[in-house]
Order: sequence, then structure tokens, then C-alpha cells
Amino acid sequence: MKKLYGTGVALVTPFKKNRKIDFNGLEKILKYIEDKVDYLIILGTTAENSTLEENEKKDIIECIKNSNYKKIPLILGIGGNNTENVIKKIKSINLSDFLAILSISPYYNNPSQEGIYQHFKSIVNNTDANIIVYNVPKRTGSNVFPETIIRLANDFNRIIGIKEASGNILQSYNIIKKKPKNFSVIAGDDFISLPLILGGGNGIISVIAQGFPDKISKMISLAKSNKVKEAFSIFYEIFNMIYLLYEEGNPTGIKTFLEIIGICSSYVRLPLLSGTSNLKKKMEFLLKKNYK
Repeated sequence: MKKLYGTGVALVTPFKKNRKIDFNGLEKILKYIEDKVDYLIILGTTAENSTLEENEKKDIIECIKNSNYKKIPLILGIGGNNTENVIKKIKSINLSDFLAILSISPYYNNPSQEGIYQHFKSIVNNTDANIIVYNVPKRTGSNVFPETIIRLANDFNRIIGIKEASGNILQSYNIIKKKPKNFSVIAGDDFISLPLILGGGNGIISVIAQGFPDKISKMISLAKSNKVKEAFSIFYEIFNMIYLLYEEGNPTGIKTFLEIIGICSSYVRLPLLSGTSNLKKKMEFLLKKNYK
């Protein structure tokens, strides 16, 4: 799946002051990044998926599909900790416009590795869509071990990749070493994108690429061309800003950044809180100092 190479963007959901969806803001984000990245992730964690109503999700999908004039490949987030409900959601949506589904490993239930395997087996057996597994233990409370991923990848050719956000680069390397040829290993954390790609990974699903689409895409392209010094030069240029993006959590940080650069507001929905004035000041200072 060559389209999974390079830079994917985990889109935010902009809100107005009344916490209703800001579709104009969403269209501005798409226009800002559309010529600069390789694919888009809709309704993932960064989109505040857990606080969106089903009708709102449908409206977001339609807005993005209608605004995607450049026809950038789209990936849709559909996941949860109730396997049957995940299957029902997948069956209720027309997936013809989507390259794949990004589906998070079940959270809160704390399933065994066999339970995780059976969860994804049930999903893939009930849809014709391609599936990307999303492993993010700090949010789910459980880790998808490399052995489980390799087993899924070998058993089901429509499980086409993993968004690996365990934070453990050695775990990523274990997957890369043993994976089938056409299975994609994608960084799910901006901080580990370069070592993962240099170790044989395929790209990144990035948060900060919404703010720096040119820089991130160039950095990833350089890394895939094995131009290590040039890639790390860009990484260290934006390192401090990546750190600030996560200082008060995601998507609080990226929304604060997008407000500063005039793309959309920084409003989030409870239980998340908008970025503090201190965070905004630090971002503004860093932008003024380094990104004139």
C-alpha cells in the first residue's frame, strides 16, 4: 500500500466557542495542508472522537469528503472496546471513499493478547475494508505485543499496517524485522518518527504536521531517502515545539498552535481543557524566535 508511505495527518475537530463543530475551521485546515501531506486520518484520537455524537461524525466525514478537492487518501478512525459495536459501526458507514480503517486496540477492558487477536479477527471477518491497528498503551491500558501484530499480519492480508505509539522503539523494530513485506509500520508519535523510519518503517501519522506540513513532509521524505543529517536538522528545529504540543496533552497543544497561526480556534470539549495562557505564550515566543 504505497499510499501509506510518508506523512499522514491526524486531523483535529475545530469547535466554536459554544463547542459546536466549526466546519469553516476544518475546511481551513484542509486547505492549509492539502498539497503538502500524503494522507489524512479522520475521527482519530486527535479529533476528540470520544466526545462526538454519531450525527456529528457523519457531518465531519461529509465535510472532509466534499472539501478534499485534491483527493488525498482518507483513513477513518473506527474503534472501541466493544467488538460487536465496532463491527456495527463499520457496517453502518459507506467506506468506498476510504483507503482503510484505523482501529484502536480495545481500551479499559485490558484484554489478553489472545483477546486482542480475536477482537481484530472478528472485525476483519466482518468487513471488506483494510484495517490499520492502532497501538497506544498510554491511552488503552494494554500493549499489543509484536508477536500478536505479526500473527494478525500473517493471518489476514487486509490488516495492512500498524500505527505504533507504544513509545518503545525496540518494539517497533521487532515488528519491522518479522512483518510480511506489504505490512506497513507507521510511527504514531512525532518524537520517534525518524528512528522508526530509519529502522525500516513506512512513515508517520503526525499531529504536528497540521502546523508544519511542509517541514514534516520534507523531514519524512529525507529520512526515507536515508538523508539522515538533513532529516534530523529539521527535527531539532521543531523539537521544542513538539514538546510544547504535548505539555498539556493532545489535542489541546495542537489546537492552541493552530489558533496562534490563525487556522482555527483552540476550543476543546470536556473533560479536556483549552491550553493555558502560559502554554500560548511559550508557543508564541518560540514561533517568533525560530519561525519568522
